[in-house]
Amino acid sequence: MRRMTRRMMWMAGIALAAVMSLASARVQAQTTGPIRLIVDASQAPQKILHVKMEIPVSAGALTLYYPEWIPGEHMPDGPIIEVAGMKFNGGGKTIPWRRDLVEMFSLHLDIPQGVTTLNADFDFLLSAPAGGFSAGASATNSLNILSWNQVLLYPKGFNIHDILFAPSLKLPAGWKYGTALPGAKQNGDTIDFSPVPLNMLVDSPVLAGRYFREIQLTPGQNPPHYIDIAADSEAALAMTPETEMHLHQLVAEAGALFGSRHYRDYHFLLTLSDDVAHFGLEHHESSDDRTAERSLIDETELLAFAGLLPHEYAHSWNGKYRRPEGLVTPDYQVPMKDDLLWVYEGLTEYVGSFVLTARSGLLTQEQSMEELGELVATYENRPGRDWRPLQDTADAAPFLYNATDDWSNWRRGTDFYEEGELLWLDVDETLRSLTKDKKSMNDFCLVFHGGPGGAPALKPYTFEDVVSTLNGLAPYDWAGFLRSRLDGTSTKTPLEAIENGGWKLVYNEQPNGAETVEGILAKRLNLTFTIGMVVSDDGIVDDVTHGGLAYNAGIGPGMKIIAAAGKQYSPDEMKQAIEVSKSSTTPIQLIVANGAQFQTRSIDYHGGARFPHLERDKSKPDYLGEILKPMTPSATTTEAAQ
Repeated sequence: MRRMTRRMMWMAGIALAAVMSLASARVQAQTTGPIRLIVDASQAPQKILHVKMEIPVSAGALTLYYPEWIPGEHMPDGPIIEVAGMKFNGGGKTIPWRRDLVEMFSLHLDIPQGVTTLNADFDFLLSAPAGGFSAGASATNSLNILSWNQVLLYPKGFNIHDILFAPSLKLPAGWKYGTALPGAKQNGDTIDFSPVPLNMLVDSPVLAGRYFREIQLTPGQNPPHYIDIAADSEAALAMTPETEMHLHQLVAEAGALFGSRHYRDYHFLLTLSDDVAHFGLEHHESSDDRTAERSLIDETELLAFAGLLPHEYAHSWNGKYRRPEGLVTPDYQVPMKDDLLWVYEGLTEYVGSFVLTARSGLLTQEQSMEELGELVATYENRPGRDWRPLQDTADAAPFLYNATDDWSNWRRGTDFYEEGELLWLDVDETLRSLTKDKKSMNDFCLVFHGGPGGAPALKPYTFEDVVSTLNGLAPYDWAGFLRSRLDGTSTKTPLEAIENGGWKLVYNEQPNGAETVEGILAKRLNLTFTIGMVVSDDGIVDDVTHGGLAYNAGIGPGMKIIAAAGKQYSPDEMKQAIEVSKSSTTPIQLIVANGAQFQTRSIDYHGGARFPHLERDKSKPDYLGEILKPMTPSATTTEAAQ
C-alpha cells in the first residue's frame, strides 16, 4: 500500500466523513420505530422456537446481522447453524436474501419502493448437544432458557444501545417464568415486554418452566433480589432454608465488598436439568446458571454447585459494570479482544468462586481450603505452563474455549480462570504485606467497582487503569509484578499464592475433599499426583500428564485400561495396585487397549496414594484465613444475637 501524505489523509478524512454521514442518514431512515420481535416458545419441548419480526425499513439496500460475538462468551459462537426456515416479505411480496460470502453472519436484501415494514419469519432449532454456552442445549420437556441473541436479526449501521426492540414471548400452557426484563404484561401464556435497547434485550434472558419456583432473597430490601428456579421435576426445587440463608448472605457480602449495586433488581436464573448445557453466563441484572437437576437436594451435587452463583453474580460488577475496553464493541459483529480476561474472569473467579463462596457460607473455610489446595497442585503439575504464558491463554480464548479435555495439561486451556484466581490471590496477599494488612483486594473492589449505584452502567478499563488503582492503594511496581506473571513461563504463581498467605502445599494419603467430590460426579479417578493420568470409571484414559510416568510408559488419552496388576480394571483395583506398589519393587503392570491393539505397559511407581492439601505455616501471617472471613454478620450470628 502506498504511504499517504498528511494532505492526502486530510482530504480522505473529509470524503470519508461525508460518506459516513450519508450512510448514517440512510440507516436512520430505515428504522423509524421499535423492531417488533415475537417468539413463540409453545413448542419448546419439541426443541423448536418460532420467530416473527417486524422491522421498519425504507427502500434500498439493507444488511441484517445475526449476532456473532456474544457478550460473556468471548468468542464468535452465535448459533446461526440452528436457524431454519428463514423468509422475508414486505408489501405482500417475498423479498429475496443472500448471505455475505465473507461476513457469513450478514444477510443482504434489497427493499422495494413503498415497503416500510420488513416481515421476517424463521425457526430456531433447540436440538443442540448439551455442551457449549448459549449455543448448547437449553430446552427439555419441562423447561427452556431463552437467550434472545438466538432469535433475532438487527440492521447494520447502528450501535446496539440505539436499536429499540419490542419483545413478546409465548410460553407452553401453564408455564411460569423469570427475567430481569422490565415492563412485563402477561395475557394468558403470552408476555409482552416494554421496548428496550438491543443490548439490554440480549443481556436479559428468560427462564421458563412447568416446575418453577421464585424466592425473594432480600424481602423488604431495595433493590430486590430473586432466585428463579426451573427444574425437570417438582422435587428438584426444594432448596433448603440453610442454602437460602447462604444466598441471602451472598447478597450481603457482595454489597459489602463492592460498596454499591449497579442494577435495579437482580435475578439468579437457575436451571436444574441433566439434559441442558451446564455453565453460567453473566448478565448485568441477572445470571443464566445451568446445572444438574439434583444440585439443590443432593449433598455432593450441592458442594460442586457452590461457586457457580457467586461467580456469575460477581460479574455484575466485574465484567458488566467494569469491562475491558477491548470487550466494549458497538455491535455483535465486531471482534472482541480477550487480552484482559485474566481480570474479567480471573478476578471474578477469585472474588466470586473463592472469596464470596466462603464468606457466604456456601462452602466452609475448610472446604474452600481443600478446593484451593487441589487447584494449586493442579497448576504446579501443569507442564503447559513451561511454554504457554498465562497471557496467551486469554489472547487465544476464542479457540481455547472449544479445546477438548485431553492433553489439557500440555496444551493448556482457559487457564486465565483458575490460574488467574491464583494471580489475584497473590495480589491480595501482596497488598496486605505492603500495607501491614491495612489494604487488600477488599479496598480494590470498593474503589474499582464501586461508584454510584442504580440502573446498569458501563465503565470500561485498561491494563493501566488496573495498575493505577493498585498503586493508589499501595505504591509498588504493579505493572512489573503483573507482567512478569502474565508473560513469563514456569512462574511461581501457584505456590506464591498460598505461601505468601501463610500456608504451604503438602501431599499425603488422605483424600482431598474437593477432588473426591469431583471424582464422584465426573465418574473418574484422578491419578495426576501419582502416575500422571486421569481415568474414567470404565477405564478410558481421559488425560495423561505430558512428561509424567504414564506418558513415559506409552499411555495416551483415549486408550482404555483393561487390567491393573493382573485384575480387570476398576477404580478400586487401580487404587489397590498403587497401594501394593508401596511395598514392592515390581512396576505396576497395566494391560491397555489402543484401538483394537492390546499392549502391556509398566509404570515404575512406589509412592502410594498422594493427595494435595494446605497446611498452616505459623512463621507467616495468616492472610489467607483473613481473606475468607465474612465482612458482614451472618444470618445465624444475627439470629443468635436476637
